[in-house]
Amino acid sequence: MPAINADFFHPVWLNRDDGEWVASPQGGVERLMLDRVGDEVAVATSLVRYAPESQFPAHDHALGEEYVVLEGEFGDEHGRYPAGTYVRNPAGTNHTPFSEPGCLIFVKLRQFDPADQRQMVLALPEVGASTEVIRHELHRYQDEVVSCIVAPAGARIDLPAGETVQEVLLLDGCAAWGDVTLHRHGWLRVPAGEGIFLQVKADCRLLHKTRPGYAIPG
Repeated sequence: MPAINADFFHPVWLNRDDGEWVASPQGGVERLMLDRVGDEVAVATSLVRYAPESQFPAHDHALGEEYVVLEGEFGDEHGRYPAGTYVRNPAGTNHTPFSEPGCLIFVKLRQFDPADQRQMVLALPEVGASTEVIRHELHRYQDEVVSCIVAPAGARIDLPAGETVQEVLLLDGCAAWGDVTLHRHGWLRVPAGEGIFLQVKADCRLLHKTRPGYAIPG
């Protein structure tokens, strides 16, 4: 499988309806690949869609997995996770995922430090819950910081440049990044040394992540 958006020195963005959904090896499970380095076992960021009553075979997470349930309900032998749930499964864990009603998740694979063994299940804050920009930090380990940001229409979200790659996923609402409009489930990644500045067009909630392991280009 060819690499996808594997040049981390340039910005890349994609709205959910603009990409190509690709069938996975398991029937009933499709993926919209946002970035990917590797074959079927890959460092990957994807939107994954489960049809009702579908499941994926048991598998290990050699370098971790994190996901947000965007629609429906996702489950495994450890629990059921409704829309708005953030889950981290550290390196060395395994599960057999499924969805009875069907679901859409945002998932990141093989991007953990093996020493980061924090496992967590969190309910994300609701959209429209504030009249100002509020950042809720979900997880921090060395250069990796994961946050949920809630902002009202008309606000400006400033994410200054740092020494790591940054990415955002718009969970709800609508926001502009320069001339680019990100709609619900739109994704943006910028290189180290570049900030993200969003003008909120409709009450929004987004996932923000600093992505370790990529230096500022010299």
